[in-house]
Amino acid sequence: MERAVAAGELEPGQLLPPLRELAARLGVNPNTVAAAYRILRERGVIETDGRRGSRVRHKPATTGREELGVDVPAGVRDMAAGNPDPALLPSLAAAFADAADRAPVLYGDDPVEPELARLTRAELDAGGVPAGPIAVTSGSLDAIERVLAAHLKPGDAVAVEDPGWGGLLDLVPALGLRTLPVALDDDGPLPEQVERALKTGARALVVTDRAQNPTGAALTAARARALRSVLRRHPATLLIEDDHGHGIVDLPLHPLAGVTQHWAFVRSAAKAYGPDLRLAVLTGDEVTLDRVRGRQRLGPGWVSRITQRAVARLWADGAVDPAAVAAAYGRRRDALIDALARRGVTAYGRSGLNVWIPVPDETAAVARLLHAGWAVAPGARFRMSAPPGIRVTVSTLTDAETEPLADAIAAAVRPAPVRSYV
Repeated sequence: MERAVAAGELEPGQLLPPLRELAARLGVNPNTVAAAYRILRERGVIETDGRRGSRVRHKPATTGREELGVDVPAGVRDMAAGNPDPALLPSLAAAFADAADRAPVLYGDDPVEPELARLTRAELDAGGVPAGPIAVTSGSLDAIERVLAAHLKPGDAVAVEDPGWGGLLDLVPALGLRTLPVALDDDGPLPEQVERALKTGARALVVTDRAQNPTGAALTAARARALRSVLRRHPATLLIEDDHGHGIVDLPLHPLAGVTQHWAFVRSAAKAYGPDLRLAVLTGDEVTLDRVRGRQRLGPGWVSRITQRAVARLWADGAVDPAAVAAAYGRRRDALIDALARRGVTAYGRSGLNVWIPVPDETAAVARLLHAGWAVAPGARFRMSAPPGIRVTVSTLTDAETEPLADAIAAAVRPAPVRSYV
């Protein structure tokens, strides 16, 4: 079944045969089919809805949301990829040369570069993140996966932002966990939605502090206070914060960390220093970090200390000017949002690389824009129950492109004219 879903032979939403019917057809015990269905649910391939039976998930974990994107033909401007502007990324050559020209790291050495740990702790202290051990992982998603696996078991529910990061929305069901959507606005997750998800049984909550993907939301001081109040009523919640916007935003950090018994705070180097670094720093409570580091030792062992040294050098040297980078991205976001507003189109993008635009029909909007020479990301990559939308990555948008892109988006989101054949 998993191979059939991956190959497209079983389509998203397709109803699967009842247990006993399939068992009779295959000549096996019904318990065998039940066990297979359970494994497929845990892998995020199928879902079961009581007497309505089992069906292929609408976004099965075998394919991932990247499959929901668009092919970008030659000559079409790619505004869909979600990448930072290469022109705003620092050169890595000197930092890696310096990192490689040191004593080699051997088995049994500390998995965390001391200078990286020192710089990380100083930055976290300045941002109000509580004290805790430091770990290094291969990017934000690796950190989040390890923290979820450290505390949850298949079938547990995780409250996630909707719309939210497609990678996370794929990861949760792939771990055998259930996603509970939480709506958000420019200031972050709505407290009443978080309260409802936790009362419904969510054992974990994942929050993006700044530069939320795809909407650009960023936690304000008032929203953070409201969310802390909710979490204090649910102290057993596993809280995970993703601060991947560090280094590309000029908005202050308002962390939630420490309000629950178990928590983790993740900060990635990808957006400010380059996705290929594959490095994130992680802190949290003692139990969570001990479990994460213990399991990491049994797998990859550690993230390359050469990479860690290079990132520490980049941080220490101030290779990225966060204020300048944030201002550059901010000008591009604001220019597009203002241009769309003049055309009667509402768009969102308080921080980060992207602008989120609600649309009545994603498929039609994406197709029309592609025909007009612009590739954008369909909202289906990023949402569960949230209304349709498209994501436009503005990281490389030029002044000359802003008005033509706004014209194309305004034309693409308008309903198609009704034709009469009478």
